Amino acid sequence: MAPSSWRSARKLSTLVIATCALLCVAACGSNSSSGGGPPPPPPTVTLETVVVSPQNPVIADNGAQSFTATGHYSDGSTQDLTSSATWSSTNTSAATINSSTGHATGVALGGGQSAGFTSIKATTSGVTGVSILSVTNHASNPSGFAGVFTQHNDIGRTGQNLSETALTPALVGTPGKFGKKFVQAADGFIYAQPLYVPNVAISGKGTHNVVFVATENDSVYAFDADASMAALWHANLLDTAHGAGSGAAPVTSGSGGGVDVDCHDLIPMLGVTSTPVIDPSTGTMYVEAKSKESNAFIHRLHALDITTGSEKAPGPMVISTTGFDALKHNERPGLLLLNGMIYLAYASQCDNTPYHGWIFAYDAATFTQKAAFNESPNGRMGGFWMSGAGIAADSGGNLYIASGNGDFSPTADLGDTILKLSFDGTNLSLSDYFTPFDQNSLDQSDIDLGSGGVLLLPDQPGGHAHELVQAGKEGTIYVVDRDQMTAGNKHYCSSNCNNTDSQIVEELQSEIDQMWSSPAYWNGKVYFWSTNDVLKVFSLNSGQLAVPPTLSNSSGSPYPGSTPSISSNGNSGGIVWAIDSNYQDPDDPLGAAVLHAFDAANITTELYNSSTVLSDQAGDGVKFTVPTVANGKVYIGTQTELDVYGLLP
Repeated sequence: MAPSSWRSARKLSTLVIATCALLCVAACGSNSSSGGGPPPPPPTVTLETVVVSPQNPVIADNGAQSFTATGHYSDGSTQDLTSSATWSSTNTSAATINSSTGHATGVALGGGQSAGFTSIKATTSGVTGVSILSVTNHASNPSGFAGVFTQHNDIGRTGQNLSETALTPALVGTPGKFGKKFVQAADGFIYAQPLYVPNVAISGKGTHNVVFVATENDSVYAFDADASMAALWHANLLDTAHGAGSGAAPVTSGSGGGVDVDCHDLIPMLGVTSTPVIDPSTGTMYVEAKSKESNAFIHRLHALDITTGSEKAPGPMVISTTGFDALKHNERPGLLLLNGMIYLAYASQCDNTPYHGWIFAYDAATFTQKAAFNESPNGRMGGFWMSGAGIAADSGGNLYIASGNGDFSPTADLGDTILKLSFDGTNLSLSDYFTPFDQNSLDQSDIDLGSGGVLLLPDQPGGHAHELVQAGKEGTIYVVDRDQMTAGNKHYCSSNCNNTDSQIVEELQSEIDQMWSSPAYWNGKVYFWSTNDVLKVFSLNSGQLAVPPTLSNSSGSPYPGSTPSISSNGNSGGIVWAIDSNYQDPDDPLGAAVLHAFDAANITTELYNSSTVLSDQAGDGVKFTVPTVANGKVYIGTQTELDVYGLLP
């Protein structure tokens, strides 16, 4: 059943039991021969969590935003607490809020600020929910761009920046108008997507627009986003100031002896692989790092001050739980910050068993581990990979993630499954799920469903308002209703399936190739660039992808394909940005990454290709990298450097 059905069933069952108990007392009396008495009081129903919606909205400083608060209770019920909660804003110089109604109002920003940030909190019965509100200066920042704080730009992982006015198709497509501007050296492979925060006051160095870069050498850099200069700061997460022990080092990986992990999937070091997440309202970056200390292997969650790179309280925290092997597990998906909680997801390295798909929930304020979810507690494998895509979430506090190949048994072990999870303040639990009919074949052939990331679509017309899109190694595209993932709660079709999954909204077979990447969304269209395939765009019609897709004139991208990002000025001026990592076998030399730009309205038009101008050539490519488009520039990570592209003089 869907979650609402479960709750209805529980409530109905409770009512029936209570009614029978009352009838028994009435018929038998309180002094029955069985030693009875009055029935026990019903269990106390407690408020476990408050979810504030929407999460992470952006408004102009002369604009307003109404928030809602939803209480989640121990009996599985929910209640609208908007009018009974006490509302507050942690930064009233950015936005104020009516303490009774949850209606926030932006405050005029001064001092040349392009954006301000605040945490909006709703508190009732000692339980608090939180949302981060960005307020943009409509005078100096008419585009309304607030920054890039998380993997693929937002918690729906759409990859779109709708507030880009400097980079237009006409300018980017004019030879000599757009190209490589400068380079910033880094000390390791950059798998994590660069993040961007405007107007950061760096101690002793003034105020800068800052791009943040994390490397596999356990480093985090803060670079000026607009000019080539020395790093504003550089944090080494292996030093004692960041909680590491003496002699800490990155984990080594590769083929042959002498390495910590016999695997050449990620080489030559394992440090920071997943994209961090930034809370701009507190100026904190949350980042996960792996290290080796005295022959022990450790994963830590760090809280870095974005103005200095220093560790902030309550960080760092060692990530652990019973059954979690720190050597075998590696974090791939980007971190998620949702309603005051930090979520981290793990798979392994090169299927070095034993491992499971783990998700951890940590309180962002205290770093207390609130929950640890294992999607294959009775089985094997099923890790969360998604080629680095972040855990997706909606404003209702629900998480969405796809698992890789592994054991499957309904509700127990969930290899090759799209999961919907909810957090009740104590437990991270399965709310709903969908598993393809050919899961056993996928598992046996190592054709992971979860090789690709999950994209949450904006609300759609028709009978399925809330949908997600996902595709994996098989190259099948799944469109799933997030409210009830399968018709009739037929989570998994095990027989008489006719080689399809008719219980979901839509399934497209053989329209794309294998996916080791994520799609992007813009203006009613979904963009895929799968392995050994060309960029493809599918139009949405009443919540379904129309076929056939429109094809680009690209020569195609080899393994692992590419995760596109979209920049636009609202619904116009769209550009699709993608990186061909030029990835070969990791034991062979890798070639220069190639930055592509296509007209989003007509992807047969390639606007820009960095390989056509020698001086625009990027550093050697890193698979799974995602371009970041911010304030007129494009940032891409490589093996040795951050390359910055933009409009030329």
